[in-house]
Amino acid sequence: MQFGFTLKPEHDLARTVALTRQAEAAGFDYGWLFDSHVLWREPYVLLTLMAQASERLRLGTCVTNPATREPSVTASALAVLDEVSGGRMDLGIGRGDSARRVLGKPPTTMATLEEAITVIKALVEGRAIEYEGTELQLTWAGNWTLPVWVAGYGPMALAMTGRVADGVILQLADPDLIRWFVGQVRDAEAAAGRPTGSVKVQAAAPAHVGDRELCRDRTRWFPALVSNHVVDLVNKYPREQLPESLTGYITDRTGYDYHHHAEVGSSNAGFVGDEVTDRFCVLGSVDEHIAKLHELAEAGVDQFNIYLMNGDEESVLEVYGREIVPALRASRPAGPDQRPGRVRPGTANFATTVRRGALRGGSGGGPGLMD
Repeated sequence: MQFGFTLKPEHDLARTVALTRQAEAAGFDYGWLFDSHVLWREPYVLLTLMAQASERLRLGTCVTNPATREPSVTASALAVLDEVSGGRMDLGIGRGDSARRVLGKPPTTMATLEEAITVIKALVEGRAIEYEGTELQLTWAGNWTLPVWVAGYGPMALAMTGRVADGVILQLADPDLIRWFVGQVRDAEAAAGRPTGSVKVQAAAPAHVGDRELCRDRTRWFPALVSNHVVDLVNKYPREQLPESLTGYITDRTGYDYHHHAEVGSSNAGFVGDEVTDRFCVLGSVDEHIAKLHELAEAGVDQFNIYLMNGDEESVLEVYGREIVPALRASRPAGPDQRPGRVRPGTANFATTVRRGALRGGSGGGPGLMD
């Protein structure tokens, strides 16, 4: 398993750089930034500093969108950052949540997202492409390829991910729901004629080490954040098509204030209980972290991306670098069709297993920036 960290761009510049250096020294592979330009600092400036402060980390947005960021502008920024970093940039992109809603606007469409991915990737890689009736090319770019990670959890998003993406961002850390989503990604790959495993799987969620009650208090904001996307799913798809474990926890939700987005102690999390917090996050002792991360690896996760925004960030990085990253590096998950409990997508029992198995009555969670 590889490891990433995501920062909410609220720190001063010196601390952003220091956390980047500490994470690289601790063995992390990826550094990501939220992109919500009204709520927090401009991520592309910070990515420049992070690139200059690191030698090995791959860097990117988790996630941007094609509505607040016009695709050719995003491509130009990433192409220059590839020059700064020596080709270490990735694109994390979705339909847009807080960056759009804080402006009073909805997320963009799946069609717009797919077109933007195609355009950004082509431009960063130096290829000519037609966009909105005009042929575009960054003639000075093209020395590196651009891996694209899509944040999306509904059927349309996962089908598109299987067609055009290098990775999927699943904004939760529940092994059962990860298995459910991974199965859909593998089906989408097959439908697109791509080999199994073409799309890497990232689980993105908070992790906090220590007393369980303290960990819950620090991370309860996360299921509240995810609830926005569960609500969107419920509004788009018949509720009976979704597991109760995915939708049940939003029953008492009354609203969401995006000006307190991803904020420890926010009143947004008032409806979130302990059980869902435990399912969505990675909490507790070092041994508990290692055990859950092994479960996630067996469920198909290639990268665990810590939402590093719960306080004590330096301590979390230190413990992960000293004990948890080495423990996961020492193990290798089974192949995609040989993992324990894995039902191969495409078999007759797959849909039934999802509907009637552990997801229906057992542990579950909620998707992130869905379709």
